[in-house]
Amino acid sequence: MATMTQERTERETTRQAQPGDAPQTQGETPTPMSITIVENGPYVVNGSVPLLEEVITPVGGHREYRVRRTFPATQTYALCRCGRTKTPPFCDGSHVTAGFDGTETASREPFEERADVYPGPGAYLLDDNRCAFARFCHREDGDVWTLTELSGDERLKEEAIKASSDCPAGRLVHYDTADGTPYEPELDPAISLLEDPEKGVSGPLYVRGGIPLISSDGSTYELRNRYALCRCGASRNKPFCDAMHVSIWFSDGLD
Repeated sequence: MATMTQERTERETTRQAQPGDAPQTQGETPTPMSITIVENGPYVVNGSVPLLEEVITPVGGHREYRVRRTFPATQTYALCRCGRTKTPPFCDGSHVTAGFDGTETASREPFEERADVYPGPGAYLLDDNRCAFARFCHREDGDVWTLTELSGDERLKEEAIKASSDCPAGRLVHYDTADGTPYEPELDPAISLLEDPEKGVSGPLYVRGGIPLISSDGSTYELRNRYALCRCGASRNKPFCDAMHVSIWFSDGLD
């Protein structure tokens, strides 16, 4: 049975989930963008972060993001984390009745300490293995690891960097072999609900533009330009996606 505190939290997050909140009034100090994880509950998003739905779309031998819809701008909203909401993508409190266990199990080590290093003549690759199975790491001329090995060729180096930069999980980052400069795309802050019709499933939340992620214990995760959050509820590396949405055939219920 839920405690009174839990019930109050559910009422608050359910209210926040509805996409009708008033936008920021002109002249008010903007609320900083952030995503806060509620213990065994939703992601509460603050700061009028744009919310989109994007489709992973095969184009030749690679994939691209295609925007399907945008949601009305709101100051604060709560996104479902358990995968059971009846009001997708927003939280409706279903995590309580489902007994959702949202325990955060992901490593807190910095990316560069977690990642494996793949050398290349033009660019080397860091790969932390947090795979969301979005498959942007495959290009016409080969996968990102092969292209890294061939990065002495300028065109193939550019292809390698494109493959790593499109990864929604932030798993892959290239660095210049000569001076160590990271190749990281400039991305406007936004959250995308990824849809993957090629696999017949709904994918993770693609968070981009350096939005801070706050744990349910109040600490802040390492700030990353790109990361993918689980929204099917089945990840074994919460809060991050580990591609379990494919194994469980997750569908978010959006038309």
